[in-house]
Amino acid sequence: MSRAVLLTSSPDRPGLVAAIAGALTDAGLNIVEVDSHLELGWFHQRVEVEAVAADGDAVAALQRAAVVAGVDLDRTRITADPGAPRPTALLVSRSPHCAADLLARADAGSLPIDVRVVVSNHDDLALLAARWGVPFVQATEEPAVVDAVEAAQAEVVVLARYMRVLSPELCERWRAQAINIHHSFLPAFVGADPYRRAHERGVKMIGATAHYVTAELDAGPIIAQDTARVSHRDNVEELRRRGAELERRVLADAVRLHVDDRVVIAADRTVVFDH
Repeated sequence: MSRAVLLTSSPDRPGLVAAIAGALTDAGLNIVEVDSHLELGWFHQRVEVEAVAADGDAVAALQRAAVVAGVDLDRTRITADPGAPRPTALLVSRSPHCAADLLARADAGSLPIDVRVVVSNHDDLALLAARWGVPFVQATEEPAVVDAVEAAQAEVVVLARYMRVLSPELCERWRAQAINIHHSFLPAFVGADPYRRAHERGVKMIGATAHYVTAELDAGPIIAQDTARVSHRDNVEELRRRGAELERRVLADAVRLHVDDRVVIAADRTVVFDH
């Protein structure tokens, strides 16, 4: 059967939940999964539906239902075929661990992305892309990066340890589309070489943070985070090794949540409808 996902944020009002449920039923849709959250006067909801009729169009029916329910259409996204691989571009520099992990997960079918291009400001990871049969584009100027991503028709852009700052204009263009991994548990140790700074401070825990890209460096809405305990016995290289493991896992989790349409951006933070 035809399936689709409705992800919406709307000002809360009495009867909104009933209005959405009723509109979905009247549109010939069966609710497969639903999750919601109310905070600060805003109602956030993720609804996965399927068309009752075998030949029904779930996307068209959802679009009609959204209008009838009176949700905020500017803050509503409808996606067809939940679980289908999403066209994706990887932006990389020289560190291979995150890109290699995403490529392996995509190939194994454990992460629903279709990596169509690897774009880099260096040529270090050209062989990695070739190993997985993915086109590799070396682009040092931002317009060339954009051209490569758009030529691949990518819907998702993953900065897999891409060590370049995107312009404010490109951040806005890729708003809620580009995901970055930061090698620290934000907001602590923002900026360069966090593991050396963590070692100097004698921290007892390190972390990694995946967030949406915004014009303010390392300040975008956070999608996923994780931590690991460390001790005074761990040198800088051990911290980097353990940090890389965190980065791989956190970035993959964030990408999965995004492509499964489980993330709502609410001002400077997110609401995540995880399993």
